[in-house]
Amino acid sequence: MNLKKELEKEQITLPDNFFSNIQKYKENLMKWNKIHNLTGAKDSQTIDEFIYDAVYPVKFLPKFDSLLDIGTGAGFPGMILALALPDTEVTLAEPLAKRASFLQFIKADLELPNVKVIKKRVQEMEDEIFDVVTSRAVTDTEMLLKLSQNFRDEDTKILFYKGENVYNEIPKDMNHEIIKTKNRHYLLLWSKK
Repeated sequence: MNLKKELEKEQITLPDNFFSNIQKYKENLMKWNKIHNLTGAKDSQTIDEFIYDAVYPVKFLPKFDSLLDIGTGAGFPGMILALALPDTEVTLAEPLAKRASFLQFIKADLELPNVKVIKKRVQEMEDEIFDVVTSRAVTDTEMLLKLSQNFRDEDTKILFYKGENVYNEIPKDMNHEIIKTKNRHYLLLWSKK
């Protein structure tokens, strides 16, 4: 996959420094991953697929000011979204020390003032309302909705990165949309007014 070509083909608007920052991110991830096993993505091709997957929602999300990513891991999707959306305050909740340390290193190395890394489980965080709550590969939708309840209100959009099982996880009391790409189902949820 040629990441730049694929994202340009989707007409996703990204900042001028996105690809240079992504290159630095990838190089650091490969180095750290050898020692700390941060992610299952072990080669450049797989990492590019994860990055594409993480950034694709920029295509369909409305403009927003704040985002909480639950269980960011090695940066998917939260850190990638932070690189794509420099005007958005992005909070990365990651309880594992080695992953939180990596995220903190990337924040410092790439000089990302819009990123806040919190080394806690989301249940241990202080309540705060965000415009968008995201999560990928953490748990099922019902549990994610419980985990995120103190971080959203009726205006918050919820974006969960899911697989094909998403159709069995749609909550009945929320409006939703499923956006499909080749390898991903994005479950976009919002309150009924």
